[in-house]
Amino acid sequence: MTAEALPAELRRAIVQIARTPRLLVTCDYDGTLAPITANPDEARPLPESVGALRSLAGLHETTTAVISGRALRDLATLSRLPAEVNLVGSHGSEFDIGFIHALDESAKALHRRIEHELEQLVLDVPGVSLEVKPASIAVHVRRAEHNAGRRVLAAVHEGPAKWDGVTTTDGKEVVELAVVKTDKGNALDTLRHQVGATAAVFIGDDVTDEKAFARLAGPDLGVKVGEGESLAEYRVPDTLDVATVLAFLLEERRNWLYGESAPPIERLSMLANERSVALVTPDAKLTWLCHPGPDAPAVFADLLGGPGAGHFSIKPHRNGLPLGQRYLPNTMTVETRWSRLLVTDYLEPESPAHRTDLVRVISGEAVAQVVFAPRPEFGGVPVKLVAEPDGLRVLGTAEPFVLHAPGVEWTITSDGLHDTATALVQPTPDAPVALELRCGTTDLGEHELTEVDRRDRAGRYWSDWASKLKLPTVQAELVRRSALTLRGLVNTDTGGVLAAATSSLPEEIGGVRNWDYRYCWIRDAAMTVRELVHLGSHEEAEGYLRWLHGVLATLAGPERLHPLYTLAGTVIGAEAVIESLPGYAGSRPVRVGNLANHQVQLDVFGPVVELVATLAEVRGELRHEDWQMVRAMAEAVTRRWNEPDHGIWEERHVPRHRVYSRVMCWVTIDRAVRLGDEYGRDVPGAWPKLRDQIKADVLEHGWNEEVQAFTTAYDGTDLDAASLFVGLTGLIDPTDERFQKTVTAIEAELRSGSTVYRYRRDDGLPGGEGGFHICAAWLIEAYLCTGRRNEAEELFTQIVDAAGPTGLLPEQFDPVAERSLGNHPQAYSHIGLIRCANLLAEKS
Repeated sequence: MTAEALPAELRRAIVQIARTPRLLVTCDYDGTLAPITANPDEARPLPESVGALRSLAGLHETTTAVISGRALRDLATLSRLPAEVNLVGSHGSEFDIGFIHALDESAKALHRRIEHELEQLVLDVPGVSLEVKPASIAVHVRRAEHNAGRRVLAAVHEGPAKWDGVTTTDGKEVVELAVVKTDKGNALDTLRHQVGATAAVFIGDDVTDEKAFARLAGPDLGVKVGEGESLAEYRVPDTLDVATVLAFLLEERRNWLYGESAPPIERLSMLANERSVALVTPDAKLTWLCHPGPDAPAVFADLLGGPGAGHFSIKPHRNGLPLGQRYLPNTMTVETRWSRLLVTDYLEPESPAHRTDLVRVISGEAVAQVVFAPRPEFGGVPVKLVAEPDGLRVLGTAEPFVLHAPGVEWTITSDGLHDTATALVQPTPDAPVALELRCGTTDLGEHELTEVDRRDRAGRYWSDWASKLKLPTVQAELVRRSALTLRGLVNTDTGGVLAAATSSLPEEIGGVRNWDYRYCWIRDAAMTVRELVHLGSHEEAEGYLRWLHGVLATLAGPERLHPLYTLAGTVIGAEAVIESLPGYAGSRPVRVGNLANHQVQLDVFGPVVELVATLAEVRGELRHEDWQMVRAMAEAVTRRWNEPDHGIWEERHVPRHRVYSRVMCWVTIDRAVRLGDEYGRDVPGAWPKLRDQIKADVLEHGWNEEVQAFTTAYDGTDLDAASLFVGLTGLIDPTDERFQKTVTAIEAELRSGSTVYRYRRDDGLPGGEGGFHICAAWLIEAYLCTGRRNEAEELFTQIVDAAGPTGLLPEQFDPVAERSLGNHPQAYSHIGLIRCANLLAEKS
């Protein structure tokens, strides 16, 4: 039997409960897993049910159990269920085979008395049998003549069933007397508590199973097998259907936990305008979009939760694999192509600040299937869709959403919580179909411009900007795409800069190192806009400095800076976990917020002061407010440079005296002194002395004779790719033997083929991670500084090869599994690519 044969309401309920964070699946045995037989000793479970239970038990955060009226020992012997499936016997009174030892002497005496009395009652009654269990005795009358069986049951009820201390449970052709309280409902509650289940399934056929059904509530699911009154909400005819229910639950649970087909991270393409970002899969599924901004809750979170978390898909109705995906040259407009179908996607720039408008154009000759499944608030808000002549309205959300799609006929279905709209559309060569997702408005009216004009306007927004870039001769087109990507991470309204477009893409598939990067880090943002200045665009740097001045205006001084803020410049909320999302390819938890917000990171001032110096050089002037900020940051370093901190990698360990942080403190003072000298500003006499003091401190305590390298921190021998900045910043000359030895040591310890790891030490978190593209870029720069151009070119080629088909790079690369990892696209990675291309071109 296939799942389609199950009632539609039951299928929807199974889909829903399969998405609970921690699932408990429990079943009765006789009449549920095993067909009822005349001889109870011959009741064997259906192999399909056994296989499904075993597979469910093997899934993450999923527990299975059988709660039976049989004695636990007999249940284990008869069912031969695998060890992964928990067994509970005697209607919930036996949770392990040694249960009999837990009975006190009075209970044991009562058990012996009941057994003696029942033996007398059933004496000489053919077909009646006793089943003696550790804490109870069952009287079976199934094989007895009907009237004789009724007389025996009546005698039991009138006799020992009324004794003090006896608990009676009636079933089909059986009555059981126990010397302890037995209740499948209590057993279900005990299991639920033990595993911390957020929802439970119970499937049963007997009268005794009603006590378990009575304990189900909220998201729980009860399924009655066979006829008869029941508290269960759903019903199936027989044990064959139970196997189908379990198999369907397994399929849905597995898909939810691990993703049906998580696309390779580097193959995702980013759409952007001046304030929003979205991600599209290689087959034109909108898999990620947040509103009202990139750091807001997701409307479509398929990327982290599969289709049930929201998606907007377009593909040929008759299947067909996509032939390719590309950006239109010099734009953020993405085309996905099949043999007779083309989908063009872009986010509209120049829309009102409260709006996110996505346009999807279907052109060609093939019939296209469209699925529109918005799931606002990461799927936490029930969604109702209403079809109107001009499109769809999304109801039940705090933010308004509409889909402008005039003339499209939609079919709306519900899974009991959310609506999904599907449609078939037929474009023609002369009449493409445009679908416009409008977030932040209820307006379904026609736009004042034609779609063609709007597409042209969106393209020019990017191409006009890109045409002014000063590109290197090395990998010019890939550098242009990297620049467009960085520009897409900039919010022009506020000046804030995203570290990456996503949250919780894993550093290890199935691991817990999943972080939210949809915020503006002081350090990352300064490095991002500085690289754009190097390419000839300084508006982003101007906007970022305005943003930073605004943040500083709310603080008593720069040392009060948090490492990161929202794009609006406000303090982010507490880090939290969205348990309803299974994560990319089963990588949990999915996080929002970032605990690094509360860390001490003393390196952040260096990149900001370097940005001010670079921008001043481009402008030909040092603005007063920027100098005042530099002074304040230099004073903050004066007061705090010798403190331990959490560093650039934001380790959740105790702070350490980190070499990179000390180097960046030195950079802050060094660049501040240079700025003051060059632009005629007063430089406190203590600054040059402090610069020398910090340098001496790094050289004395950062260099480790044992490992012949500058180490991570003053208190250990572990290495860190960030320690390369000892030479890359000019603290020591790159020709210095100590720097050259450090490069060699980091290469030996941290480089693995095409990538470079941050470090190899225990950072207090379980699991591993990939190599960081930014670390590979630092090593390339170090190679160039030390005259090793061949190695630099080789490693740069490997970074280029790791980019996706549309030129985007996530944070990391796993050289063993040869897959990309981490949030995407990552500003750091594109910063590194641009910088290396420029350096290779300059030094050629």
